[in-house]
Amino acid sequence: MPNRNHSKHAAAVPAVENDIRGVLIQVAGGRLLLPNATIAEVLSYAEPDAVADVPDWLLGRIRWRGWQLPLVAFARLAGLADERGGLGSKVVVLRALGGNPRAPYFAMLTQGFPRLVTVSRDTLVVVDDTNELPNGVQARVLLNEDAAFLPDLESIEAQVSAVLVQAA
Repeated sequence: MPNRNHSKHAAAVPAVENDIRGVLIQVAGGRLLLPNATIAEVLSYAEPDAVADVPDWLLGRIRWRGWQLPLVAFARLAGLADERGGLGSKVVVLRALGGNPRAPYFAMLTQGFPRLVTVSRDTLVVVDDTNELPNGVQARVLLNEDAAFLPDLESIEAQVSAVLVQAA
């Protein structure tokens, strides 16, 4: 049987695209760009249950599929705007990245429905900004001319966890 060396054919195969599906989420004072895979569900806004002795960016807890999820107002956390829920507001349930089995999700207040987008190397530009980044922000980016923040979900999750431990 002849030796079939496929390496000479590998060059003919086009490179795998590195496009990912993302979501642009409108918050007061800006937009957030998240990987689509981090979003578990989008809900209509309902007044959360209050949690005592927490910063104003933690709006309370919402009930979702048997969980009590902390609801974060990202614009307040980042110092962008005084964001409040109301008519037309939505809640995005996010998969937590920290690996805590007792807190696998948290929620974020948004303004309207998230917009599905394709993110590729050609369409995403990290803004080299010498200004200090807001709390909870990993980077400022441009996606097809749309300015957005890349939230630091692990940092946000850690801040939520720390606040809830203190409040307990």
